[in-house]
Amino acid sequence: MTGVKKLIVSISLGEQEIDLGELVSAKRKIYFKYYPGFIDKGIQISPFKMRLSDKVLSADTKPFDGLFGVFNDSLPDGWGQLLLDRTLSSRGISISKITPLDRLAYIGFGGMGALIYRPEIGSEYVRKNRLELDVIASQMNYVLEGASSDVIEELFDLGGSSGGARPKIFVGYNPATDHLIHGSEELPDGYEHWIIKFPSSSDPIDIAYIEYSYYKMALDAGIKMNQCKLFTAGSGKEYFGTKRFDRVDGMRVHMHSASGLMHDNFRLSNMDYGYLMDCAFRLENHVKAYEKILRLAAFNVFGHNLDDHSKNFSFLMDNEGRWQLAPAYDLTFSYSSHGMHSTMVAGESRAPGKRHLLELAKYFSVKKPDEIIDRVQDVVFSWDKYANENRVGSESTNLIKKAISKKKSEI
Repeated sequence: MTGVKKLIVSISLGEQEIDLGELVSAKRKIYFKYYPGFIDKGIQISPFKMRLSDKVLSADTKPFDGLFGVFNDSLPDGWGQLLLDRTLSSRGISISKITPLDRLAYIGFGGMGALIYRPEIGSEYVRKNRLELDVIASQMNYVLEGASSDVIEELFDLGGSSGGARPKIFVGYNPATDHLIHGSEELPDGYEHWIIKFPSSSDPIDIAYIEYSYYKMALDAGIKMNQCKLFTAGSGKEYFGTKRFDRVDGMRVHMHSASGLMHDNFRLSNMDYGYLMDCAFRLENHVKAYEKILRLAAFNVFGHNLDDHSKNFSFLMDNEGRWQLAPAYDLTFSYSSHGMHSTMVAGESRAPGKRHLLELAKYFSVKKPDEIIDRVQDVVFSWDKYANENRVGSESTNLIKKAISKKKSEI
């Protein structure tokens, strides 16, 4: 399906699905117009770049190919985009001819968050009821290596709308029975929406244990995260999983990344944690928002998470239009291609430290910032304990310890 000229966009709010407007492609531009009935509700789904208006709205070509950020957030990137492109190619569709509206139409109701796009393209094959994690991981490796995959359609349905660079799938998980099923949308009673990640070719073999250790550290540092666990496959291999925060009790939740909210190209970003602090405060309207971002910044600085780009921070909107910072995610030891943090700390990206965190806190008048920063420091500098408790290999433990120790020596 190519050449889509018009999409009806709706949003799921609780048990209601409400049409909010239309996306139209014309003369090499993309336009959006809210429906009057949705304007009357007074709910701002993208309060900075696409405020409620009775006018026809259009975004700049950059950074999202003419889409507003709120719609771009529905599209996959990294692994999900790879699967989408491979799936389209397998159907004889030229990727060069695919437009942003085509991609949204293909995502339909399967994207992250609560937005839904019609026309909608459904799957044409019968999904398997049980998931064999090792088989899926193996097939993902084939895809990443460029070979053909017999289950490309299944892999796309499992993870084609997921964001991020690492392979991942959406599943339904029943904690009472430890049973997995395909879980992109409606689930049977007792099942929860989860994401399971698979290692990429550049990841260490114990990446699942590393990320799980960082999850435990983040909780002890006072950072809110959704529940995470290690899923064991038939071979005994374990994979990192996290409960989705854009699905609660079977209901969809509207999600908006910092990248989409502020129209920041996370691959070529000039984002600073100060921008995030300001964004969080404007959305939450409470000074506690400053503390949340400062705590995250400190964790990423001391924990050597250089992949702290604007797609890795999100906000959630409830059914009444109230916003809050989403639980943290993708917190793990990481490098970047340029050796710098993706998000700056008070203008510093190469070697930010406590001094820069305090400067950031001072600018936003954060009370008792030392208490926040010191708590994070104490937890992260106890890396050995978390690594040992969660079976991180000695090579990875020492590598991460060296990076964290460098931060410690700079204080």
